[in-house]
Amino acid sequence: MKIFPTSSYTFKLFGDEKEALDRLKRRTEISQILSSQSTDKSFLGMIEGNTFKLISTEIGKGAFCVISGSIKNNEGHVKLEINKPFRILLSIILLFPIVGIGLSVILGKEDFSIILPFVAILQILMIRFFFIEIGFRTLSKHSLNKLRDVLDMDYIKKTN
Repeated sequence: MKIFPTSSYTFKLFGDEKEALDRLKRRTEISQILSSQSTDKSFLGMIEGNTFKLISTEIGKGAFCVISGSIKNNEGHVKLEINKPFRILLSIILLFPIVGIGLSVILGKEDFSIILPFVAILQILMIRFFFIEIGFRTLSKHSLNKLRDVLDMDYIKKTN
């Protein structure tokens, strides 16, 4: 089981590879740092040759998913994953139940119950499968649809 979900897709372009990359360059604010900024462009990130690494420019939710991919011979590959600062933040949140049990044992305020480890495991699973998974699926789908509009994709197929 992976802690942080990723998605990979393959796609085919309607038109020419060069035209699609030119459209992507016009709609991307070039930046080495993948953090949200206010801009009139659709994406923020790096484009080098036929490879790219982008985030959506929507303030608040655009930086959650990183889109990295490449285009070659009118076909391409895209990988969506959670941005590194969000992975660090979510890792800290996943540790809260374990820290809570540790503090209750160390401080001895409550009698240690055998149920506490099970509750902690359930909390970790709930955070992972409900909050992280659902958030990633909705925000990555939104970013992928935005990329589909910019690149003018013919079809897209999930590979994993």
